Amino acid sequence: MTSATAPRQSSASSATPYVHQSSESELRWMGGVRSLFLATGQSTGGAFALVDERASKGDAVPLHRHAADMESFYVVEGEVTLFIDAKPGVKVGPGAFAHLPAGTVHGFRVESESARYLLLTTPHHGEFYRAITLASGPRRQRPEGKVTGAMIQEACRKYGIEFVGALPE
Repeated sequence: MTSATAPRQSSASSATPYVHQSSESELRWMGGVRSLFLATGQSTGGAFALVDERASKGDAVPLHRHAADMESFYVVEGEVTLFIDAKPGVKVGPGAFAHLPAGTVHGFRVESESARYLLLTTPHHGEFYRAITLASGPRRQRPEGKVTGAMIQEACRKYGIEFVGALPE
């Protein structure tokens, strides 16, 4: 018979429990893509970040990789095509889940009129999302400013994101 060991402690144990409505979450925008920050590294004691995004047909993220951060993708509404490594794109709908370990080349494109998906990632990568979006304006509307290529390039440099090419057609 072996003796029981104490449960492993994680940095998440320092997090304070919370519940909030979507209207209480931080809302940010990149053009027409709406990003709702449901959980951040700060709110989870460094355990994870969770972002709820809504995007329109044709919105896409080119092929890229982040060597230090995993990312998982869960489709809530609509259809998207996921591109992972050198494999052909896979069109997925509600309930589809993809886990992308750190270093995986990936990208996606919204195929339906609109789509909603959840991004579960590291706190570090969550901060990248914050850096490439703008805070909502009064009454949670889209801000008047625009995310620039220079802002994206600086965020990529700071957070270790490498763009590797355009999405296949």
